[in-house]
Amino acid sequence: MATKRLGLQDLLFIYGETSSSKMHVAGLLPFTPPPDTSVDYLRQMIADARTQEVVSPWNLKLAHPRLQYSPLHSWVPDDDFDFDYHVRRSALPSPGDERELGILVSRLHSNHLDLTRPPWELHVIEGLEDGRFALYMKIHHALVDGYSAMRILARSLSRDPEARDTRFFFTAPIPARSPRPEQSGPSNPVASAVRSLTDVGNAVTSGVSAAAGLASAVVNTQVRRDSGYGLIAGSASAPHSILNARISRNRRFATQQYEFDRFKRLSAQHGATLNDVALAALGGGLRAFLSERDNLPERSLVAFLPVNVRPHGDEGGGNSVGAILAPMGTDIADPVERLETITAATGAAKAELQKMSQAAIIAYSASLLAPAGAQIAAALTGMRPPWPYTFNLCVSNVPGPREPLYFNGSRLEATYPVSIPIHGMALNVTLQSYAETINVGFVGCRDRLPHLQRLAVHTGEALEELETASQQ
Repeated sequence: MATKRLGLQDLLFIYGETSSSKMHVAGLLPFTPPPDTSVDYLRQMIADARTQEVVSPWNLKLAHPRLQYSPLHSWVPDDDFDFDYHVRRSALPSPGDERELGILVSRLHSNHLDLTRPPWELHVIEGLEDGRFALYMKIHHALVDGYSAMRILARSLSRDPEARDTRFFFTAPIPARSPRPEQSGPSNPVASAVRSLTDVGNAVTSGVSAAAGLASAVVNTQVRRDSGYGLIAGSASAPHSILNARISRNRRFATQQYEFDRFKRLSAQHGATLNDVALAALGGGLRAFLSERDNLPERSLVAFLPVNVRPHGDEGGGNSVGAILAPMGTDIADPVERLETITAATGAAKAELQKMSQAAIIAYSASLLAPAGAQIAAALTGMRPPWPYTFNLCVSNVPGPREPLYFNGSRLEATYPVSIPIHGMALNVTLQSYAETINVGFVGCRDRLPHLQRLAVHTGEALEELETASQQ
């Protein structure tokens, strides 16, 4: 039986799985069906998928799922794959509105994935207004990262509205690439340990050349305060906030969709990136959201921003992610000044990354985020540490397809990411571009942030304020 060992970053997502911290990501995809849709349209698509082969990695499960903290985890084929367990149908009371859809997704996202099976589920949700439907895909982060998920999405949808041969993602063939040699035959713990040590040796060897760049980056981030380096958020600059508490198992999900051109205009006007504009809008939204709860810190909230570090042409699978830290400007009332501060900070941080190799970026990211362990421990114990936090929230930006996509004639309306809150970080926000829109998924701990939709509304208002201020 062929095996595929988990990388270090993948292992961390397995280790991080607890009763209240669930390490799965998801996507909510609402669709408008074609005018000629039959009453058994979705039923027939599911029936067709049942007859098709489930391709890797969707047929893979952990070899030893009950040994959670083993360093030798590997993926193996599931010879007893249960289609009906992984593909499920749900229905809203017709006609279901966006609020009811959000409540259902919040509930689905609160449930664990079964790690004794391939760690993913697909929920086909019917009963939306005007005959619409949605797909909610839930996948363990150890199996794929956001980059991989977008590649998978692109392969499982079509640009042709007339196409009727589109397959669900778990049966869509993956383009061939040169695979890493894997072990064949029965799993061998001794051989796995030897290969792990060999990989460590290779990593150390390749890391020697990256060490100088890593050391320089850490020094520039933590010590220097000239030439713009002082703008980079260091590992101990985030204030205490309600976001840095112990979380429960319950989740709340909210969405927003904006026209892509709104971000593009502001980006060009202020010499900022699209992501900088998004951070400024979210920072303004957080400022209003926390102010109305009398919980706005004096210092700016700090966001952890994942950065894709895959080589060009890599089809994905597993995780290969670096990170930077950036202020959200929640301490700044003026929206233009907030954007300028964020732009300067992210520009300085990205300039550091551009000097480093892929190995150095990952090592640098690990050193930058290492103090967050104490932050998580403090949240678990309910104690407030005397030192500053590493970050308050996570904000990801996953580029998506620019053209409209279709699933067997049904037009994809939006792509809303649903990510991971953890102890000490009760809020996670992910942006995804699609077909001239920016789609935002807000996911948080329901008990810590019970009115998350208010944050989504305030973020839209903050974007309008930035547009108005930019016209003056």
